[in-house]
Parts: sequence; structure tokens; C-alpha cells
Amino acid sequence: MEFIHWTSERPDLDRPLMILAFEGWNDAGDAASTAARHIRDRFAGEVFATMDPEPFYDFATSRPMIRLEGEGRAIDWPDNSFAALSTPDLSRDMIVMVGSEPQLKWRTYTEQIVAMVEEFDVEMVISMGALIADVVHSRPTPVYSAGYDLRLIEELDLEPSSYEGPTGIVGVIHDSLNQGGHGSISLWGAIPSYVPHATSPKASLALVNRVAQLIEAPIPTTALEIASAAYERQISDLVEEDDDTMAYINQLEEQYDNSMRPESGEQLIQDLEQFLKDRD
Repeated sequence: MEFIHWTSERPDLDRPLMILAFEGWNDAGDAASTAARHIRDRFAGEVFATMDPEPFYDFATSRPMIRLEGEGRAIDWPDNSFAALSTPDLSRDMIVMVGSEPQLKWRTYTEQIVAMVEEFDVEMVISMGALIADVVHSRPTPVYSAGYDLRLIEELDLEPSSYEGPTGIVGVIHDSLNQGGHGSISLWGAIPSYVPHATSPKASLALVNRVAQLIEAPIPTTALEIASAAYERQISDLVEEDDDTMAYINQLEEQYDNSMRPESGEQLIQDLEQFLKDRD
């Protein structure tokens, strides 16, 4: 763990799970990173380690941000932090990592994360991502769950990952975990294609609820539920005067209402694969 900086004593964790989310290529609508921060903050997660950004980012692309702090100024560098969650409200302890997809040295970056998995004997890794798909904002958000470990696929009734094509840091990490014998799951929430740049608390809510199902423990979601309701109203107001968009939305609503689901699992997988290929 050459590039891991410990900001406090190493936590003593019991049978931990690790949740990963990365801003950037894998995070349409900021849904995944928002979901991970929500879980971390709801359980008062304490950051105990960060990753040195220097080797992994082109700072001309991922520019540091300068801000005023008291009477001086401070610089915020691309952040990759690990927080420990240990609470009786959870069925087991957790580590939540929120990061930014790197531009450089992906294999070295991945080695740092796998080393943390091994350091704390993490039993399962759950990554979260978000994609743009033909879904509608006024209906429940679908979440595609893919497994990389045969035992987890059977236990949790997951789809085995069969994607071929360009990948992000999430795909690289899962491949390394799988090669090392570490069980992992990839969750992808979908956001509407007609508002691709809008932050989507609704997709974040769906991802958090899916994590709660997997860990068999409730996660408070009141703040996300309020934000999701506001999101639905705002999108409805935005598109109601555009006849073409409204016709498209009505079609998606009809498809959902007829099938009682936004789309088949197969179709969502196809959307995910196309999303990844389009972002190459």
C-alpha cells in the first residue's frame, strides 16, 4: 500500500464489506458517488485513510480546486478516501471508498484498493455505478446487479458479467479482485437519457436500497426520498412543454405500466454495454 496515507489508527472491523464509487466516467448523474456518500454519512463513517493523488492524475485534466479557508486559502486535490462504518444498526462493519477515476497508472491504483481489501479481510466488495438508459423519471429506477464470483452469483441470484468492450476503473478493479479470489458485485443504476446531465438523487436512492437488500440491513433514506420527489417534479416541469419529449416519456411510461418493470434485464444489460462503449 505504497500510496495509502493513514489519517488515523487502523480501525478494528468485524467481517467488513467494502463499497466503492468513483466520480467521472462510471458516474452518470453523480448517482453512484452520491449514494456512497449517503451511506457513509448516515452511519457517521470516519475517514481513516486516503490515497496520494500525485501518481494517478493528470492535474491539467483533473484540476485541483482552490478555496478560501479562514484568512488563507487551501487547495483540494482529487480525493480517494476510505471511511470505516461500525454501528449496531448494520449487520456487519463496512468500508466506504469514494474516489475519482484516475487518468494514470490504473494497475498501481487498483493494487492499492486490492491491498486494502486484503488488509482488512474484506468478505465482499460492492461497486456502484450509473449509466444513461431508456428509462423514465416518473417510474422506479432499475438497478442492474452483476456478479464476478460464482458463489455470490448463486447465493444472491445475480447476472454473471459477460460484458466485452471498453471499461472504466470499476471493470479493472473487479477483474483484479476476481483474479485474487475476492468476491465482488457491480451495481449500476439507470438515469433517463433525456436528462443525462441532471444530478439524479432518484438513481442514488435506488442504489442505496439495493445495497440495503444485499447487506440485509436498513439504511435511512429520508433525505434521498425528499430529493427524489423534488427531482421528479423538476424534470416534469422541464419537459412538459416539449411535445416530442413528452411523447417519448409517455411511451416509456406505457411500457413500464404494461410490464410492471422499466425494461427487461436483458435490455438493461444491452444499455449498459452500449453506454460503456459510447464513452470510449
